[in-house]
Amino acid sequence: MSEIENGQGLQARRAAITDLGDALRLLIEQATATEAPTADLLRAAALIRQAGAPLGERARGRFETASADDLLGGVRLYNPVTGGGSAFAPPLEIHRDGDVAVGSCTLGRAFEGPPSFAHGGVSAMLLDQMLGYACGMSGHPGMTVQLDTAYRQPVPLYTPLRLTARVAAVDRRVITATGTIATAEDPASILVRATGTFVALLPEQAQRLFGPVMGRGR
Repeated sequence: MSEIENGQGLQARRAAITDLGDALRLLIEQATATEAPTADLLRAAALIRQAGAPLGERARGRFETASADDLLGGVRLYNPVTGGGSAFAPPLEIHRDGDVAVGSCTLGRAFEGPPSFAHGGVSAMLLDQMLGYACGMSGHPGMTVQLDTAYRQPVPLYTPLRLTARVAAVDRRVITATGTIATAEDPASILVRATGTFVALLPEQAQRLFGPVMGRGR
């Protein structure tokens, strides 16, 4: 019997995945900030490879969904923006406030572009996630076909951020959404603004693109 066939086992696995994700994010933060001696870097690399080896013994393939995920329920533990199990995710937390999606996160040194500020591509990634969430929240989920991003000021690291997104227009299968990034301390001063165009997939398109994956969702 699978260890997650009951609800209690599923929750325990999700908690363990998130715990591992927390540890990996701490490791990345420390690794990107360290000025440790070269010998210590080599020693740490060897220990990390040793610790990771058992995890690679049972790995899913490209078209296999993580057993702890729930695609239809919106649970994606390894999403690189929101996933608690992703070593790369900040992670971004999103909630609904009326017709607006509101997100919060703090970016560490792993996301650095210019010294002490976030890489511009990270801002685009965060906003793409926010806009997509807003589309789904409004009942019009779709895939990104265009993302226009305007950078007004650099996004600071180690600073709580506030992100917002909402659907601006729906024209049949085409959805337009807008979003912003600001600091939580000064939400009125927009650092980055984006407009995204999304297209709702036809059933045959969804099946062609995601059929193998959706079929393994839990």
